Amino acid sequence: MHILILFTVFLIIGLLVEYYRHYKKVMSIPIRIHINGTRGKSSVTRLIAAGMREGGIKTIAKTTGTMPRVILEDGVEASIERLGNTNIIEQKYVFRYAASKKPEAIVIECMAVNPAFQWITERRFVHSTISVLTNSRPDHQDLMGDSIESITMCLSNTIPEKGVFFTSEVEQFAILKSVADKRNTETHQILPDGITIEELDGFSYIEHPENVALSLSICAHLGISRKTALKGMQKAIPDPGALTKYKISDSGKNMQFYNVFAANDPESTKMIWEKVSSRLNNVQKMIILNGRADRYFRSKQLIDVSTILDYDFIFLTGERTDHLLEYAYTKEIPKEKILSLGEIPPNEVYEIILKKMNKEAHIFGIGNIAGKNKYGAQIVNYFREKSKGGN
Repeated sequence: MHILILFTVFLIIGLLVEYYRHYKKVMSIPIRIHINGTRGKSSVTRLIAAGMREGGIKTIAKTTGTMPRVILEDGVEASIERLGNTNIIEQKYVFRYAASKKPEAIVIECMAVNPAFQWITERRFVHSTISVLTNSRPDHQDLMGDSIESITMCLSNTIPEKGVFFTSEVEQFAILKSVADKRNTETHQILPDGITIEELDGFSYIEHPENVALSLSICAHLGISRKTALKGMQKAIPDPGALTKYKISDSGKNMQFYNVFAANDPESTKMIWEKVSSRLNNVQKMIILNGRADRYFRSKQLIDVSTILDYDFIFLTGERTDHLLEYAYTKEIPKEKILSLGEIPPNEVYEIILKKMNKEAHIFGIGNIAGKNKYGAQIVNYFREKSKGGN
């Protein structure tokens, strides 16, 4: 019994010492920006960091989304290779590395979904001086609850005490402001009204005005001019899951492939579909829905959304596609409009789509880009190379 007590005491002391070391590293970085929200976290992390770099602030950034990356102070990226499952302890090691570079700022994407872990990440790992919440939309209901109010309260766990809080959220803003007020945190709601088409055209990919407006406002808060920050943002490397479009001409047919994999919750997928497809008339519209075995619930949600979209064909790729096909039949999706492909080589997916096409088709890749074999990423890479004239 005495040995057990001594072991427990030493364990507690060891944990306290380790936490104190981590806290010192965190506090050595004056500006700490924590990014949370349903969609756009990785993009906003990159945009803010790019604007700050251009403004002369030595900044380290870390994204979690499509493929985890550490972005160094010169914009060079290093991938994070995970040996096991995703774990929030990763944030501690990111801070350890970042502190060794002696930056003025760190911009870090929240990697927790579980509400308790979001709270722990903010209050034990990040201790943010600036908190950012992109938006609050239905997603991860199994962990955050079925109602949008419950999801919003979960996301609010990363709002700090006595800090500064920025958000683009509109419908749930009142809840977020109430939480921020209770924590004596200054709140800024940012709307995209001032972002011009010319500014958006300066990006090499399709960026959302909400993300740009939010990122510019934080750079302005730090004393960086709009012109300078925007210059940095427009030349920065986009996230691998950024909304991009690839044009392909093959066998007398024209194909445009849209990488929408990053918007893998139903509401965001629907919003992007409506935004893009509203400009498409008298052309075929097809969907590649890529699924993950551990995110099967989300794949079913996207099938539900597809029942209200105006498309010509759905191709199911990735894991558990046969199960998803059976589910699609229960939603009365006609058998002649859907096909299960599984994880066949991406070139075969491409050839099947090409045969289904008439003269012109627009292909939307939705669902998950990652998964065990990163199959969604394989599809994106294949279409990207075809757009360059690859075989």
